[in-house]
Amino acid sequence: MSDEALEIGRRLFAASCRFFHAAQRPDDLPARQAPEIAFAGRSNVGKSSLLNALTGQKALARTSKEPGRTQQLNFFALGPDAEGRKLVLVDMPGYGFARVSASLLKQWSALIRRYLRGRADLVRVLVLIDARHGPKPNDRELFDLLDEAALSWQAVLTKCDALQPADLEKRRAELAAEIAKHPAGHPEIHLTSAETGAGIAELRAALAGLAAFG
Repeated sequence: MSDEALEIGRRLFAASCRFFHAAQRPDDLPARQAPEIAFAGRSNVGKSSLLNALTGQKALARTSKEPGRTQQLNFFALGPDAEGRKLVLVDMPGYGFARVSASLLKQWSALIRRYLRGRADLVRVLVLIDARHGPKPNDRELFDLLDEAALSWQAVLTKCDALQPADLEKRRAELAAEIAKHPAGHPEIHLTSAETGAGIAELRAALAGLAAFG
């Protein structure tokens, strides 16, 4: 990333970021505000921690060691910055370990599918994957769903500080080979750690490139 791109990302994510809407039903999605970036992944993959690290706010999104705490689509308005860039960041319910009723899981599934298939403002889905474990079957189901919806998605490896550099590069290469088989998958994989801050500036810069102007 160029110094200019990194600075643009820094300025955007230094702008005000606030929670403004929570949707629990498909008919409760908010009106358009700006291009949307959704954060998806298995429960406890680190979505909330990554959102907090990107925005520099310790409690923008609630973090918890208990899987399944995010039980709705949470919308956060980022910006505009001095140049008019702005985004909406969407924290999605985690999947895989949520200890909730079957009826609520069905409700979540309908909400997520409706959102992913019919949201014109959704410009990128970030699929967060724990670097220690790599993609699981639930992640691959999401890859396929996003391909079917022709919706651009990109993998972000979280908790990368837990791996040695050689192991992390092996994980990245394996994931890149898998993503290459998916037509809607973006080839660039972001390696991040909310704990150490590694990769956060680069991810900010990439997301700023998707922001609206004016």
